[in-house]
Amino acid sequence: MAPAFAGAYPVAMPYGENDPGRRLPEHPPPARNVLGGALLPCSVAPLTGFLRDGCCNTGPEDLGLHVVCAEVTADFLRFSRMCGNDLSTPRPEYRFAGLKPGDRWCLCAARWEEARLAGHAPPVLLEATHEAALAVIRLPDLRAHALDPV
Repeated sequence: MAPAFAGAYPVAMPYGENDPGRRLPEHPPPARNVLGGALLPCSVAPLTGFLRDGCCNTGPEDLGLHVVCAEVTADFLRFSRMCGNDLSTPRPEYRFAGLKPGDRWCLCAARWEEARLAGHAPPVLLEATHEAALAVIRLPDLRAHALDPV
């Protein structure tokens, strides 16, 4: 025998505003930077970030951990190209115009650390670098390359 609501969705009982079973929408906490403060924007021209929101935000889909806000240099761009990641060439299919020295960009934490160890790390903006970078990079190393020493 089929249930009484077969072929239709069961109707939920309405709850009042003060119902203890009512759940409010959950919002993630604000993103934090490596200094513990609110994450500041990195760049909107060019528009950066894994989410292309101008900030070095991250999430489960960001396998590269694009969380280091750096002001790229010609030296770093050459190093990155030599390592197989050409950041200078436009890639419109990814909404990427290509970078030039002086642009600010959310870099992968591991690539920035690789560049640091090789002597090619670009300067970083600490207040725009996501705290997730600390899983890969030591804070003293970031501070040593800071544009915004605090």
